[in-house]
Amino acid sequence: MPSRQIVERQPRMLDFRVEYRDRNVDVVLEDSCTVGEIKQILENELQIPVSKMLLKGWKTGDVEDSTVLKSLHLPKNNSLYVLTPDLPPPSSSSHAGALQESLNQNFMLIITHREVQREYNLNFSGSSTIQEVKRNVYDLTSIPVRHQLWEGWPTSATDDSMCLAESGLSYPCHRLTVGRRASPAQTREQSEEQSTDVHMVSDSDGDDFEDASEFGVDDGEVFGMTSSALRKSPMMPENAENEGDALLQFTAEFSSRYGDCHPVFFIGSLEAAFQEAFYVKARDRKLLAIYLHHDESVLTNVFCSQMLCAESIVSYLSQNFITWAWDLTKDANRARFLTMCNRHFGSVVAQTIRTQKTDQFPLFLIIMGKRSSNEVLNVIQGNTTVDELMMRLMAAMEIFTAQQQEDIKDEDEREARENVKREQDEAYRLSLEADRAKREAHEREMAEQFRLEQIRKEQEEEREAIRLSLEQALPPEPKEENAEPVSKLRIRTPSGEFLERRFLASNKLQIVFDFVASKGFPWDEFKLLSTFPRRDVTQLDPNKSLLEVKLFPQETLFLEAKE
Repeated sequence: MPSRQIVERQPRMLDFRVEYRDRNVDVVLEDSCTVGEIKQILENELQIPVSKMLLKGWKTGDVEDSTVLKSLHLPKNNSLYVLTPDLPPPSSSSHAGALQESLNQNFMLIITHREVQREYNLNFSGSSTIQEVKRNVYDLTSIPVRHQLWEGWPTSATDDSMCLAESGLSYPCHRLTVGRRASPAQTREQSEEQSTDVHMVSDSDGDDFEDASEFGVDDGEVFGMTSSALRKSPMMPENAENEGDALLQFTAEFSSRYGDCHPVFFIGSLEAAFQEAFYVKARDRKLLAIYLHHDESVLTNVFCSQMLCAESIVSYLSQNFITWAWDLTKDANRARFLTMCNRHFGSVVAQTIRTQKTDQFPLFLIIMGKRSSNEVLNVIQGNTTVDELMMRLMAAMEIFTAQQQEDIKDEDEREARENVKREQDEAYRLSLEADRAKREAHEREMAEQFRLEQIRKEQEEEREAIRLSLEQALPPEPKEENAEPVSKLRIRTPSGEFLERRFLASNKLQIVFDFVASKGFPWDEFKLLSTFPRRDVTQLDPNKSLLEVKLFPQETLFLEAKE
């Protein structure tokens, strides 16, 4: 049998950041250590006896000193804090100095949402106010500040404008509980609501209904929307020819109703929104969020003001989505959108939107672009909360991110292949250009050689013609025995050969030059020299006779090329 190899498990290292008042202590231990060993390290660092120390912040609640860290299944990085209820707080030089120190500290508020039994860990600076905490809790729980019922605030926290540093909170961590304050109307209807299948309006919808009576609006106006809808300007003109102009009016009207903190709506056609979101490089693509508005839905005001305009939602949409909007209140605009929907997403999605009831609006469609088609990832109805809306947006982003990573990989590989092909094509083009340049240079060289050869031939022909004409023009060579005196000249050429001829002593020197030229040595290229005395005969007057220049009765001359 094959032998089994036993692999010993390497110890896992855990990092702890421990806060105590104004100090932070970093502790690194193996997961085989115990909680008590952490306390022993902190005892040396903080000078606090282990018996006086409470180590808090464990995800599983309080733990014993003997608990092994591995059994707690902790992540790599952990945050804890130390409480010392049995030790007096450190003395300070003055109350003002202590307050200033607290303003610079961070408080961790562990807030439990009573109705859903959900816990939030929120960090606030000491300079933050109680009102800011309550507003943040509103964003998380959808419980308006006026309807929040709190437990756990110190008795000194009597004013919402008070900063946390002076409110008496425990540092660095304080526990609070929040719930929804029940109104008298809700108390009367509670038993009836428990026995009836509730419509899909979120908790915050009830707040708007309660508040309606405070501002003198009767129930008929709130639920029927008859008089209020008449008073509102339409979100979008009916039968709008230009989608960009319609979206400009939509954005302006949305801002006037719900404030300037809202998603940035894309101004342009739905096709242009597709181009902006999908038809760019894979790294720059985004999801497309289509907001479908309906003024006659009872959920619209609540969804817009509390969900769609929440800072967390606005920020998340602006970072990850292209947001496009359309108003379905008017039948003509509804029909136009269904036509667009059928063209871009298919009849199934169009039918889904067509069958939605008015009270299910507004709708939020999350669209992801794919290679061959556009996929609707999610259809979010108006009966939701900020948390649920955020969770569904994040879930869509997870799907999109996974697809985007594949697209980026494919695009990078395709670009790499195209780059290689471009480089190969460029190298081939350069090679062709080099060959063409070489061929053209060779052709030019051959042409130049041919031209020079032609010139040389022409020059030779011309010289030959001149030579022949000179040869024919020479007087006949006199005989040795002649009545007139005869001069015999012997001329040595540069190659060592000799030219011999007889001339009449009365012949002009020019006849000698013509004779030498007729033999291929023109006097403009060669000079004729005598030996004793050495002189350049070509410098003499060519009209003088041989007798006058003393080339009589015989003379040996030699030819030399002129420089």
